[in-house]
This record gives sequence, structure tokens and C-alpha cells, in this order.
Amino acid sequence: MTELFQTFDVNGKAMELVERSKVHQTGLWHRSSIVYLFHPDGRMYVQRRAACKDLYENLLDHSVGEHLVPGESHIDAAHRGLHEELGISAIELEPLGDERRLCTEIPEHGIRDNEFQQVFKGVYEGDMHLDPKEVSEIHLFTLEQLAVKIEREPETFTPWFENDLATYGFLP
Repeated sequence: MTELFQTFDVNGKAMELVERSKVHQTGLWHRSSIVYLFHPDGRMYVQRRAACKDLYENLLDHSVGEHLVPGESHIDAAHRGLHEELGISAIELEPLGDERRLCTEIPEHGIRDNEFQQVFKGVYEGDMHLDPKEVSEIHLFTLEQLAVKIEREPETFTPWFENDLATYGFLP
């Protein structure tokens, strides 16, 4: 099944639906939601991307990342991602700032990723049911452990995750 993304002009005005691969190859603007999920004790849930992912397979990444389907809101996509990737439902999410523009170029993979992105934070304790097509493992790290691991093994993380941790002040 072909995944279609709603595309937007640089000002956020909706344009046509375009195949995911074409959106990422040509740098068309689209929307995504990111979730940073924390255990009540302050540790962050970090997912290891599945081996079958088309980009940065097996690397450590956000708790959840989800592209929006046409007509979906950022908050709905965040909740959908939590449910689809981790099997979690009905948790409270807090937006971290406003929607932001994020441009990522990965020339070695032919990707120009231009996103209107909203980031959320949530707290969760309980069972998870991972979708093996999306997530191979989930880890819990204190922010101090995460900072040390990034310093010692930066190649084990997606580049956007590492940047976001600094942007949102999660690293000590």
C-alpha cells in the first residue's frame, strides 16, 4: 500500500497528496509529531528502530515519531503513534513549544526532509506492546546515562534525536 502525505507550501498552506518516497526525495513540506515519553521516576523511554526501517535501522531514537495522515492533527498523530508503535493508549501529552520547521538533508540516502513538526512530552508507567515493524526494543535511560552514551557512542543514535535532546534541554 502506498503511503500518501499531505504536502504544504512553505507557509503551511495545504497542497496535494504525494507518495511518501517522493516527499522525502524532493523536500516537500509535510507534518510529523514526536513524543518524548518518560517514566514517573524521570527516565526517558528510547526506542531502537526496527531492522526493517528504510532509514537509520537499528539506531536509538525518540520514544515515538509519527508522520500525520491527511486531515490529522499533531496531537492525534502523537496518540496514534503511541498506540501503533508501543501499544499505549490514553495518556496525557504536553506540547513542548509551538509547531516548528525542521529541515534535514541526508544526501547519502537521497533524502531532503522538510517537516512542520510538533513535539510532545508524556509520562507513562506500564506494559508496552511493541510493533516489530517499527520498534525492536525500548530502553529506559536516565538523562545522565543518555548523555554519557551519546558522548561515547554517538553512532548508535539517529542524528535528529541527538539534536533534539540538546534543543529541548534534556541533556544535563
